[in-house]
Amino acid sequence: MGCAISGLAERAEFGARNTEDAAATAVASPSEDQIQMIKESWKVIRDDIAKVGIIMFVRLFETHPECKDVFFLFRDVQDLERLRTSRELRAHGLRVMSFIEKSVARLDQLERLEVLALELGKSHFHYNAPPEYYNYVGAEFIGAVQPILKERWTAELEEAWKTMFQFLTSLMRRGYQEERSRQRQLALSPKDRPDKRQTAL
Repeated sequence: MGCAISGLAERAEFGARNTEDAAATAVASPSEDQIQMIKESWKVIRDDIAKVGIIMFVRLFETHPECKDVFFLFRDVQDLERLRTSRELRAHGLRVMSFIEKSVARLDQLERLEVLALELGKSHFHYNAPPEYYNYVGAEFIGAVQPILKERWTAELEEAWKTMFQFLTSLMRRGYQEERSRQRQLALSPKDRPDKRQTAL
């Protein structure tokens, strides 16, 4: 399948087995050098964002068909050619690429990036999109952009993008779990909720 995909896919599978532990573990953000590499390569990728978005999701549904269950519109679509020409998939791909673009722009403003990724993780709780799927998107993004970057693609650049996606997915996972905990708390009846006044500090 190629090292770009398999490396992230292995981590994604690990994440699926250890979702709770992974959320508690801090993941390093990209280094200054990696940020520069990502930003430079994004200038090239940006010209093809609609194409990358479509390729990324078609590849995702090919390699992980269970992910289609999250997408009501694509759940029963078996014909991948139909997906490639789907306006809805193009629109969703562009939304994801927009998030990646915002993330790249905030790589040197980590507090703003953290807020962005946490909020996305919280919203994915309401979409019923489990955290184990997040790394798959990063792997398919890497697979989609390699041919676009051609000779600019290096092992160092691959590692930089992997680091960024691992950082983002760890934040999204945390946001998902925070929202899940909040919703469970809201679901408790008032008498079952812990009384904050009795909580010792």
